Amino acid sequence: MSRFHHFLLAAILLASGLAAHAQDAQTQAQIRKAIAERVPNAPQIDEIRPGPIPGLYEVRHSGTEIVYVDGKGDFLFEGAVIETRTMTNLTEQRQNRLNAVEFATLPLQDALVYRQGSGQRKLAVFVDPNCGFCKRFERDLLVLKDVTIYAFIMPILGPDSIVKARDIWCSADNAKAWRLWMLGNVAPQRSMGRCDSSALDRNVEFGRKAHVQGTPAIFFEDGARKSGALPLADVEKMLAAATKKS
Repeated sequence: MSRFHHFLLAAILLASGLAAHAQDAQTQAQIRKAIAERVPNAPQIDEIRPGPIPGLYEVRHSGTEIVYVDGKGDFLFEGAVIETRTMTNLTEQRQNRLNAVEFATLPLQDALVYRQGSGQRKLAVFVDPNCGFCKRFERDLLVLKDVTIYAFIMPILGPDSIVKARDIWCSADNAKAWRLWMLGNVAPQRSMGRCDSSALDRNVEFGRKAHVQGTPAIFFEDGARKSGALPLADVEKMLAAATKKS
């Protein structure tokens, strides 16, 4: 192909790209206008982008919340888009990417630390002392091998959670006190003296910024995260995947 043909092809591709960009910007403007006029109480839109299937657009708001609309903004769809060949939840997949947190940015100094076996693998979990799912998940964490677990106490389930969290954090051996409570229902001794429990406030604030909306919330070394008491087999799979990427 001659230099002229190369130049002509590049010009055609550039023009095509500019036209597609202009069309996309026009579509986004139309969607914004339609939502603003027809859904007056709608939250502020963070981003509009093509969705996972042709003709569908993703509208992201409140950080990581997603709804879908058609190209004119005439129809709005709430819920998950699932690809049926593999039963992959594409909405959850996208939200996981949006929610990803670099493990190195976690405030590990504010966590209880458990080293099991070699401790080579790592995960972090945000937990509340009165969370039943957290207690169930704690039993699974106990049997993990060759892992370092960072447990961030994040008391969000009421005043009693705040009291228990402080009593545990201020215990002479707070890691032991945590597991005695979570695994054996042994209440920690009341903390009567001075104790710096500001780490608990920082955990709540970090959780808010990272959009942790419930406990347990699990973070892996590769940035992946999951909400809820993940089955042990799934935890192992995600630890293995994180280890390969690290």
